[in-house]
Amino acid sequence: MTAPTAIVYIVDDDKELRASLAWLLETVSVHAECFASAKAFLEAYDPSRPACLVLDVRMPETSGFQLQQVLNERGTTLPTIFVSAHGDIPMSVRALQNGAMDFVEKPYNPQQMLERIQDALRRAVQLHDCTEQRNRIRAKLEKLTVREREILRRVLDGKASKVIADELHISVKTVDVHRTKIREKLDVASTATLVREVMEVWPADSVN
Repeated sequence: MTAPTAIVYIVDDDKELRASLAWLLETVSVHAECFASAKAFLEAYDPSRPACLVLDVRMPETSGFQLQQVLNERGTTLPTIFVSAHGDIPMSVRALQNGAMDFVEKPYNPQQMLERIQDALRRAVQLHDCTEQRNRIRAKLEKLTVREREILRRVLDGKASKVIADELHISVKTVDVHRTKIREKLDVASTATLVREVMEVWPADSVN
């Protein structure tokens, strides 16, 4: 399956700025989608696609900071570049403390803005790849039986087969058979790889 192309979301109530930035991105073959409000953006936002966000601070109804808060509450990791014609140090500090990648004052240098956006897109692709990897691991974990999950939890705790056998009141041979099945279902060649991959979603997710 072909990976989705990374895009730039531009959320700004300034129509001319939206159009000029979209055109600038088009000159380097970067696709942008423009929105005049946070509401319109949220209705169209597709979290399955790698993307970054260029976000104006001051907008009617919902400000850029309010939109950032909504995204944070949803657990959305979207590399964000704030832009503002009335920026100051406290404002930029607030944006960065809440997870923004950058804060740029208007009017901005076009080339510097392109570089910032390209950095954000590279970050977006990395985050998307990590999310896809975690989703693949979660899907594999769902294939495990209850007993296999019990053993996997103990393997992640670094326990040897004999210790696991004693705790679960089964034979060491049975534990080893289950460990082999776990590796097969998770499609890993070694216990080290198994632990490393499962820790991608551990402890945020439980294998129990």
